[in-house]
Amino acid sequence: MSDRICGVIPARLASSRLPRKMLLSETGKPLLQHVWERVREARVFDELLIATDSEEIAAVCRKFGASVEMTGEHPSGTDRVAEVIRRRAGEFGIVVNVQGDEPEIDHGHLVKVVEALRNVPAAQMSTLSAPLNAWSSISAPSCVKVVTNAAGRALYFSRSVIPHPRDGHEELLARGDSPWRLHVGIYGFRTDFLLEVSSLPPSPLEKIEKLEQLRALEHGAHIQVASVDHPSVGIDTPEDYARFVARFQASPLSGTR
Repeated sequence: MSDRICGVIPARLASSRLPRKMLLSETGKPLLQHVWERVREARVFDELLIATDSEEIAAVCRKFGASVEMTGEHPSGTDRVAEVIRRRAGEFGIVVNVQGDEPEIDHGHLVKVVEALRNVPAAQMSTLSAPLNAWSSISAPSCVKVVTNAAGRALYFSRSVIPHPRDGHEELLARGDSPWRLHVGIYGFRTDFLLEVSSLPPSPLEKIEKLEQLRALEHGAHIQVASVDHPSVGIDTPEDYARFVARFQASPLSGTR
């Protein structure tokens, strides 16, 4: 098995809440270029690719120097990544699926995802979690929670409040003892496992919670969860993008990027 590591950024043009968000360029650069540049800073990948089914996205990416792999249409980013890696079987031992709508992604998070697989040989997949301390977020279905065992192996992911505080949450939060962890959606895979899990049909729990990582868990996968101090900020709405543009323009480095 190769010891080379590949980062893949899946990118599609359609987006229900923010049309054509990957190509929005009020900062002077497409959103996807910001992501690509941040991911390159991690210096952990032997190769970094953008995977898309859009010729328009591909043309833009080639202009700013990215390597692009064309794919068919897919229901998830993982399936898109798997198509690319299946074509290049044997070239990579670890593959990281990087969200294409997080222009301020912490490149240290990418390193942690890779290290989680390197440091735990039994792990087939890796991801991240960050602290959750506000009940409004803990109780929100849009915030996916994860629980692990003492060694960091994922036990379950859910949109529900897990663990459930039978005696109430106020005391736990008041004493700074929150047991809740936010799932941060960056995924590392051993290549053989990526190809295996992407060939399986959606599982019952996956379909109920609409969380693709549950397919892996339901098939007995070892998912190693590394801890980080803060989540990434994704761009899902026009308001999200406007706030990102404002932060970018206020940055002293914005003129040099």
